[in-house]
Amino acid sequence: MLVLVAPGQGAQTPGFLTDWLALPGAADRVAAWSEAIGLDLAHYGTKADADEIRDTSVAQPLLVAAGLLSAAALGDISEIAPGAVAGHSVGEITASAFAGVLDDTAALALVRKRGLAMAEAAAVTETGMSALLGGDPEVSVAHLEKLGLTPANVNGAGQIVAAGTMEQLAALNEDKPEGVRKVVPLKVAGAFHTHHMAPAVDKLAEAAKALTPADPKVTYVSNKDGQAVASGTEVLERLVGQVANPVRWDRCMETFQELGVTALIEVCPGGTLTGLAKRALPGVQTLALKTPADLDAARELVAEHAQQA
Repeated sequence: MLVLVAPGQGAQTPGFLTDWLALPGAADRVAAWSEAIGLDLAHYGTKADADEIRDTSVAQPLLVAAGLLSAAALGDISEIAPGAVAGHSVGEITASAFAGVLDDTAALALVRKRGLAMAEAAAVTETGMSALLGGDPEVSVAHLEKLGLTPANVNGAGQIVAAGTMEQLAALNEDKPEGVRKVVPLKVAGAFHTHHMAPAVDKLAEAAKALTPADPKVTYVSNKDGQAVASGTEVLERLVGQVANPVRWDRCMETFQELGVTALIEVCPGGTLTGLAKRALPGVQTLALKTPADLDAARELVAEHAQQA
């Protein structure tokens, strides 16, 4: 069974959309999306520097657009025929479009409002996120809580992401949990998936009222708890609530395993989730869509593992 996944914030790099925009029809599609949400996605995906695309209000719609564009280049979702879809953090909005819960324009409109609301919430207090590599999860979580930090992403494969104030993260850097090899600051502009994002939840809930979600046409795995969600209304509710709640990607991968995953493709800008899968899902073939040069290998993987959902 093939699983199609979408990465979250921090996966973006300067110019990462350049080669994708050279594909037939891609520039026109991105131009239409840009006009719809009032953000020049082509500029930010090709010419902006690292600081510009670190901005939450830019990074989030840019990531969703890249995921949708790269998946469309791979084929129609009915042709890809994944057995399940999922996304990490903002990637859940990309996955909701894969599942048919939201159309592309609605997904981008929602993520634009999400990014703006979360950027506004992040501006209240200087906060950030750091990845802990290695160590025992239970020991690490207890240590983070002692420092006042939140285990905002429990990613599995020996990785937990801590979130909180810059002072708390500095204390973590000086006092790592036992067994943790390294603490790596992430390219994000706030403590996402924590109480610091609570003000964004109400704004996103208001934006969601204008949307009419459909029930998923493909198994949709939620990173709130790794459960498959069959109701479009519930998917939308979870998309709203997850901005201030931890991401449990470890449980998503457990669900993939229970569903019988044999292959996993991560849409552009791929790499993070395939890296986790290589460590947590041994024997599962993985492929990250980084540039259009990866499409032929991805199509071969689809042909080998896809199934009708």
